[in-house]
Amino acid sequence: MRRIKNLAMATAGMLAVLFVCAAHAQETTTMRLFDEVVFYDGYLVKDNPDKDLFAEDGILRNYTYLYAVKLTDEQLNAFGSEVTMNVWIRACCDNYDRIGNINLALIPKDSLTYDPLFNMERRIELGRFITPFMDKNKQPDTVPFTYRMDYVSYIFRDAALREQYNYWVEFELFGVPYAANTQIAGCEGRNDVFFGTLDFVTSAPALGPTEENVLAPIVMKKPEYIGNNLNNYNEQATDQLGETVKTYTFEVPEDVADGQIVLITSSHGANAGGEEYNRRWHYIYVDDELELTYKPGRTSCEPFRKYNTQMNGIYHGVNHGSIFRPDYTMSDEEWQSFSNWCPGDVIDNRVIPLGPLKAGTHTVRVSVPEAEFVNQEGDIRVSMFFQGLKEGQLPDGISAVHAAQQPLVRILSHGSTFTAQSEEDILSIEVYDLQGKRLYSKVGDAPVDLSAQPSGIYLMHVELANGIIATHKVAR
Repeated sequence: MRRIKNLAMATAGMLAVLFVCAAHAQETTTMRLFDEVVFYDGYLVKDNPDKDLFAEDGILRNYTYLYAVKLTDEQLNAFGSEVTMNVWIRACCDNYDRIGNINLALIPKDSLTYDPLFNMERRIELGRFITPFMDKNKQPDTVPFTYRMDYVSYIFRDAALREQYNYWVEFELFGVPYAANTQIAGCEGRNDVFFGTLDFVTSAPALGPTEENVLAPIVMKKPEYIGNNLNNYNEQATDQLGETVKTYTFEVPEDVADGQIVLITSSHGANAGGEEYNRRWHYIYVDDELELTYKPGRTSCEPFRKYNTQMNGIYHGVNHGSIFRPDYTMSDEEWQSFSNWCPGDVIDNRVIPLGPLKAGTHTVRVSVPEAEFVNQEGDIRVSMFFQGLKEGQLPDGISAVHAAQQPLVRILSHGSTFTAQSEEDILSIEVYDLQGKRLYSKVGDAPVDLSAQPSGIYLMHVELANGIIATHKVAR
């Protein structure tokens, strides 16, 4: 199985400024695209109080929750080999955790404006995040999100795409003020929900246009009120009703020497037993070959507690029988028992390296076989795009967990029995077939007996005490 790079990312702006990074004495260029832009109640949709400001600040406001800025040739020409995207969200009159993201829309040159909901096929998601529960009257009132994404330099510098399209960077943040109207001082009767700022930071020197990049959008998540994201109860959201599996087809226009898929998923559904609170194994197949397995979620969400200044049932309130402890700190085990993501954190970009790939039609399948969607509520929001280079290799970027830092897990085979060994304590072992069906689940490091299973390849997930899950293929 290929090593997967879990990447986090951020976005940049209108004004290019040169400065020197003290730590590395490296010259960089910063572009600020959005500066404290105000988002409004997402359900107002077109009734946007700021829509008439387009001519003054260059921001296109088609929706109250999604704004866009067209990049200039000067900005596109400024990108070097390293790219970081920085996002800041400042609290206003939405005190709940909301999903936000930064996108890139490729719009034909003859279009002065566009409607994102009718241009889905040429949009890709660059980075996704979850806002904290914030009270605008308390500090800190701003949360940062940072993403390292060197590979997007090739997209911004793609000569063929730039000849055909304008590049619009979108800032999307769907919030609602209804709870804050009664719970947060100063929010009565208001519909402004968040302030957003976005920067791109890139290394110097600028590299100029490239002829080597190949880009193929695959799928873009839908807005909350439209739905039809991945689930098992909507025929438009699954290959087979009753199963959480969806196959996407994409065209690679030219042979590539090195290719990859950039994938973003997050599970939502806050109802009792909802998918937000259940970590599930995800399986990603490219051209019917299993390329990635992962279970979302951090080791702990405690690092983000300081940003969650509004009382809530996740960070600031935990029930223990009849006792309510507002400042209770949860252990790693408690966080890992239910949290798919942390309010105040990014959602990982998972980069799936594919190596050389031929031009033509390809498929990618996302399968989450154990997802339940209680009462037919919730979904898994999926965004993906393919990127390749006709010559050379794509940059590695920065991995959330480097392979060299992962504790060693050895799998010893004794016929049809397998034993896992590690310097870290082993909490549990699970075994799945390649279709994602769980065959074995035990607490501890007891040997796994697969003698009752037919000959073939199986996936063994070994969960360690530090929260890392190591996955190995074993042959029976």
